[in-house]
Amino acid sequence: MATARRERFVRAQLAWMLGATLVLVLLDALSYELVFVVSLIGFLVVVELTAPVAVTPAWRRRLLWLIGGGLVAFGYIVVRRVLDILPPGVF
Repeated sequence: MATARRERFVRAQLAWMLGATLVLVLLDALSYELVFVVSLIGFLVVVELTAPVAVTPAWRRRLLWLIGGGLVAFGYIVVRRVLDILPPGVF
């Protein structure tokens, strides 16, 4: 039972990532940063939509580390983008 739920989670995440990449290719907006951000958003959505009601399995608790790392990387991307937009004399 737990293996089936885990496989469903992985399949949903892979489907989201492939679909997002395909849409970005079709829109001619493919970049590593956009793929990462859209995949992170999809990951967070899939985590919430597949969350169990009563008991949290150990493999789902480990997802918190992945979410934290993703949010740190997202913060880095945002800071880098903001610094690119600011005029050169600000920082």
